[in-house]
Amino acid sequence: MIPYSKLQHKKVLVLGLAKSGVAAAELLHQLGAFVTVNDSKSFDENPQAQGLLKKGITVICGRHPEDLLDEGFELLVKNPGIPYSNPIVSDAIHRGIPVITEVELAYLVSEAPIIGITGTNGKTTTTTLIFEMLNRGSRNPLIAGNIGTVACGVAAEATKENVIVTELSSFQLMGTIEFKPDIAILMNLYDAHLDYHGTFEQYVEAKYAITKNQDEEDWFIYNADQEIVNQLAMKSRAKKVPFSTNGRSEEGISADETAIYWQGEFYLDRASIALPGKHNLENILAAVATCILYGCDKQAIEEVLKTFTGVRHRTQFVREWNGRKIYNDSKATNCLATKVALEAFDQPTVLIAGGLERGHSFEELRLAMNHVKGVVAFGETGKRFIEFAQSCGISETILAENVEDAVPKAASISESGDVILLSPACASWDQYKSFEVRGDLFIEAVMKL
Repeated sequence: MIPYSKLQHKKVLVLGLAKSGVAAAELLHQLGAFVTVNDSKSFDENPQAQGLLKKGITVICGRHPEDLLDEGFELLVKNPGIPYSNPIVSDAIHRGIPVITEVELAYLVSEAPIIGITGTNGKTTTTTLIFEMLNRGSRNPLIAGNIGTVACGVAAEATKENVIVTELSSFQLMGTIEFKPDIAILMNLYDAHLDYHGTFEQYVEAKYAITKNQDEEDWFIYNADQEIVNQLAMKSRAKKVPFSTNGRSEEGISADETAIYWQGEFYLDRASIALPGKHNLENILAAVATCILYGCDKQAIEEVLKTFTGVRHRTQFVREWNGRKIYNDSKATNCLATKVALEAFDQPTVLIAGGLERGHSFEELRLAMNHVKGVVAFGETGKRFIEFAQSCGISETILAENVEDAVPKAASISESGDVILLSPACASWDQYKSFEVRGDLFIEAVMKL
């Protein structure tokens, strides 16, 4: 850890605990700051706050005092999920107090180079691929951010021999000032989190923070197939590496139907890649480009691509059963994610979908349903999804009680050569605590077939 001294004896407020707040408070305390933590959960029911108090950190729990900022704080570190409309956050901005997330702290103290990955879709898969390739290539990677451990906690322990591979959300990036990764990756940009950012333009601006501080010594890997991403790339001062799935290109990394190319030259055959889908091809290109730039051995990259079948709950291959290939995409909690999953397959597909009723239309899926031969639907949206499937001309439709009940029903209307895909297009909270629980129960049911 870099002995960062600029926060010593500074009064810092950490707003919101959870994992990121605890890690930030502990790191700030270690750096010699005078730390106060404020969390809405009462102290008696807040073991994290109790632990921080024992370390000598001031803790205010159970309420957010209106006069809290009168204490003279010089910095506010907020939980990424707390919106900027929060009264304390907006008051801090009005007073000219810098507002950051713990990702900024990670950058300030890290001895290790940082690889940052962001985008609307594909962050987790790309981050995992990079980590696995670098790990296989003995490059000493550490994984952090939305996947793995809190970034500032990882950075505090990392050395110059490591590299930190960090998945970054727009919420985290919006709270950065000096953050400058050695390699930044922007996967794509679609409408998302507008309830937090207000407008798509503000969401895009938050994502651009991943490269805004980069200079000629850094690398920016970006999706050349999206015009809005190209426009952002033009503004970046970093060395640029575009990726494209629309055929061979002389620049950056690209792919056609048969191969992947690096700077226009053949790099590897696509036939050896285990992970299906065009969206995953984008993830693969970004990951391979990163690892090439980082000096990772080609053999290590190829070994990962031959064996990596997906992140858990994200178009994850579960098993082959009587000629059917079965995939778990429980993370698909909206129509866009399910559309992308469906487009990853050409084979006849039995789709398992449904979940929390939010009243949204399923029309976005219509064009992607052309190879769906059957639908098994469950949850609050089950009946409505069946009606939608029938309007798409799908006659094999079954209503199931839950995801566990849906698996044998889907198997009953499938044939050898089919894909059975759980991709709900809905959140899980009507029946399950999380999409992870839903996906785990799906896997258990699949293994019982």
